[in-house]
Amino acid sequence: MSLNVRVFHSEDLPVLVRLLNGEFSGSYEFIPYDVEVFRREIVERNFRVLVAEKDGEVLGCVVYNRNPRGEEIHWLAALSGNFRKAVEEALVDAVERNAESGEVFTSVDADSPKIGFWSSRGYKIEGGLYHMLVKLDSVKPLPKVPEGVTLRSLMCGEDKKLVETVNSGYGFERLREDHISKWKSEHPPFDESWVHVAEADGKIVSAVVSRPDTEYNVFFKAKRGYLGPAVTLPEYRGKNLASALTCRAMNFLYEKGMDSVSLYTLEQNTPSVTLLTKLGFKVAHHWKFLHKKLS
Repeated sequence: MSLNVRVFHSEDLPVLVRLLNGEFSGSYEFIPYDVEVFRREIVERNFRVLVAEKDGEVLGCVVYNRNPRGEEIHWLAALSGNFRKAVEEALVDAVERNAESGEVFTSVDADSPKIGFWSSRGYKIEGGLYHMLVKLDSVKPLPKVPEGVTLRSLMCGEDKKLVETVNSGYGFERLREDHISKWKSEHPPFDESWVHVAEADGKIVSAVVSRPDTEYNVFFKAKRGYLGPAVTLPEYRGKNLASALTCRAMNFLYEKGMDSVSLYTLEQNTPSVTLLTKLGFKVAHHWKFLHKKLS
């Protein structure tokens, strides 16, 4: 089969949106795209989009970007039919050829038959991601923290301190200073009071960001909160700070009228999963990471 794989053009966007919505309709909490939302996401997340076409007809697309771990494939979609596997193979081939980092990874539902497709191409399962949820029905007592630690909300003008703590705790640039203003714009009524911090030795040593789960709430007509990012500096771990701040954030969201809270954590982050389970969180969905180191 002769396929042409190329970079997408703006006039392809309606076709790409139909492809993605068709491919992922019915998947876990999928919210359908429209052209403007997809166009904005391409820009904001620095996505690269390739399309596969035959005789001028677009048969599939792949959406990926580059991050510290390598090239990450977010979506792979193709029209159903006899050519589907050939289209998928051609698109992934193109991403691998262009992978400057020499590494490519993606994520797939833990029970998806698509794992077989990726395994056949040499991708290996390396951990996974949990989406965890908890219902909110009351204010809970906060776990105790050491003397000298103050739990409070972020104050106006502390954006830089928050960014320094989060990025230091993660070990890479997880936040930028414009994130607070961005969250205010995208998740009203979010403001600094929705960011929960632990202060010790004159500095912010732990933080949990809470906000409305806006996109989910609008589409599903829900009242769900969201937590993340969350971090504690290495030298302050094991002191109940993350538990106390997470609980504080849950209470805050309950008082704001939320009836549940959502977050994501790595399957292999056993301390985080243990902490969240103790606070009542349950795994709502599970993805597996698949990784390939190119020759």
